[in-house]
Amino acid sequence: MNNDKQTELKRYDSRAQSQLAERLSGIDTASVLGSLAIPPILRAPYSYYEQCLRRYIYHNHDVLELGSGTGQHTYTLTQSGARVVASDISSHSLMMLAQRIAGVKTCVADMESLPFKTHSFDVVASAGSLSYGESELVDAEILRVLKPGGIFLCVDSLNHNPVYRLNRWIHYKRGERTKSILLFMPTMRRIQSISEEFERIDVRYFGTISYLMPILARFIGQYRAAEFSDYIDQLVHVRRTAFKFVLVAQGRL
Repeated sequence: MNNDKQTELKRYDSRAQSQLAERLSGIDTASVLGSLAIPPILRAPYSYYEQCLRRYIYHNHDVLELGSGTGQHTYTLTQSGARVVASDISSHSLMMLAQRIAGVKTCVADMESLPFKTHSFDVVASAGSLSYGESELVDAEILRVLKPGGIFLCVDSLNHNPVYRLNRWIHYKRGERTKSILLFMPTMRRIQSISEEFERIDVRYFGTISYLMPILARFIGQYRAAEFSDYIDQLVHVRRTAFKFVLVAQGRL
């Protein structure tokens, strides 16, 4: 699994270096931040995640973002006025983040062994990063650095729907994903395990038919396709067939 981690590190370092080079040359293809950078047909969970960040994070909070990357979702965190630490294993990604979002404290960190003291943060936030480390180690570190009564907020993929699992396996065979990413993709059991460490839990699921959206969008447009996807999610009360989930865990025990 260490080889997988190095592979992912090289992948994201390379991507960030390309973005930094583009920025130096006056080309900025990564200027849009947050959920607006995500296609409308896949945007709903990220929009909801950002709503949760705005609702639960205050200016007096110490906040740790895991797997910040180049800062796609960091900007929303900073808008709260909180003291934000953006962490990632890729130093080049954090360099790009610092150029995109001024004044953010960054820290090169492995999620499996965070370089922070126990009970350091009021909030830990994560957007799509939970599968980039061994599940038990990552979850233990999240719980360790959270203060008693703290909050964990995340948006991520769910590993139950066979269609999505097949798609991820195809990407793995093409060399676009590592095996460990597939193994550590969040499950309902993992969500339940994390939930047991908090007083209050809210989980919302999205995208039971996201795999059909690119096709549907060709005929009715992305926005109408997104509305239809949201309608289906509400109609069937999507859970195990979901593509994404947003977890709000309050009151670290």
